[in-house]
Amino acid sequence: MGNDTLATGYLGLDVSRDEVVACLLGPGGGQLCPTWRVPNTQPGGEGLAERVAQLCGEHGVNCLRIGLEATGLYWWHLACLLRSTPKLAGLPHEVYALNPKLVTGLKRAYTDRGKTDRRDAFFIAERLRIGHLPAPFHIDELYAPVQRLTRFRMHLAESLAREKNYFLSFLFLKFSGYSQAHPFGDSFNATSLAVLESFTTEQIAQTELSELAAFIGRHGHGKFDSPHEVAEALSRAARDSYRLDRVLEDPLTLILGTTMATIRSFQAQLKQVDKTIERELLVLPENRRSIRSVPGIGPVFTAGLVAEIGDIHRFPDEAALARYAGLVWNPHESGTFQAEDTSMSKAGNHYLRYYLVEAANSVRLHCPEYREYYNAKLAQSTKHAEKRAAVLTARKLVRLIDALLRAGTLYKQPTQDRGEVRTQPQAARPRQQRRARHAASAS
Repeated sequence: MGNDTLATGYLGLDVSRDEVVACLLGPGGGQLCPTWRVPNTQPGGEGLAERVAQLCGEHGVNCLRIGLEATGLYWWHLACLLRSTPKLAGLPHEVYALNPKLVTGLKRAYTDRGKTDRRDAFFIAERLRIGHLPAPFHIDELYAPVQRLTRFRMHLAESLAREKNYFLSFLFLKFSGYSQAHPFGDSFNATSLAVLESFTTEQIAQTELSELAAFIGRHGHGKFDSPHEVAEALSRAARDSYRLDRVLEDPLTLILGTTMATIRSFQAQLKQVDKTIERELLVLPENRRSIRSVPGIGPVFTAGLVAEIGDIHRFPDEAALARYAGLVWNPHESGTFQAEDTSMSKAGNHYLRYYLVEAANSVRLHCPEYREYYNAKLAQSTKHAEKRAAVLTARKLVRLIDALLRAGTLYKQPTQDRGEVRTQPQAARPRQQRRARHAASAS
């Protein structure tokens, strides 16, 4: 085989905490050797690379794709090792950290599929052979510290949201009307928590309105325009609540108190992490954090976005960046029919997708163009309208982020005073066709 002929091999790796299962396919899809196992250690990884280089040389493979499923963190060290090891220096190769959905979909096509480590390694290698892969695994030491912090922050934020939902479910058992009336708007503000910690439901129902209003005014520090109206809503909620059996009063009080302590702990941790993220963000070059100038994108969202995007020039255009985040919609059509309700891919970087959606929800509160776009999308659908509007706004935000990062310039909000013309909101995907109608209308 000539040196100018490209013969690509495909190495699928199923990684667990203790070991790695490897499957090497040749250019035609056949296995070059039986599937084998190595320890998930530094010597094991180096031995894997040495054997792969030897097998590729024996079978005339002069280019290699290596794939691992990006689940947990057990794959991280091995991916870093294989990307830079001198043992593969003479063999052009790329490492791909695959979203498990890309492999799961392939498994469904095999009638004899099963769940074993050996078969999983084969399916990963086969998925590499099919192509249509995401961007190769890339390590940028400039972004790595920020990325670890922002991913941990996402974990904390999601844990906090779960804990709050857990708290609210038990709060309904103890004080059902409170969850329905929302007397303070936010059940977790300081005044709300002071009421829940100081009174039982029955005590609120029996307390004089003037006393409740004084308590609310004292703990609200003047934030409520009419403490008496809040007290009335609170008292009414207590009277409308289901009466709880007394034997459950103490257990529920303990559960709510413990859960609230966990919530406060998460909140304190988030504040500490946010401060560290803001400090680490300043290490990045100014042109790589230009999206900080967009109203609503603070230091945390900026860090979360740039840490996952890295060098913007590794994406050919904004559409590729959207695909990397999984903000694409798979068409569903047959003949002349095209479905209006299509599902989002999500087969991308879910950390980037999370920060894009969170940033878009913040930007729409500060930028009229994005607020109008969000409201327009909100009005278009009666089915999961808020989620749909949020992700479509995030898809629109991708274009702005891509442009700012490529140019390294700051955002300038369009204004009529400067004679600038505001463009109409563009659709994030082609307008969906309606059901096909017959050419001849009914008479």
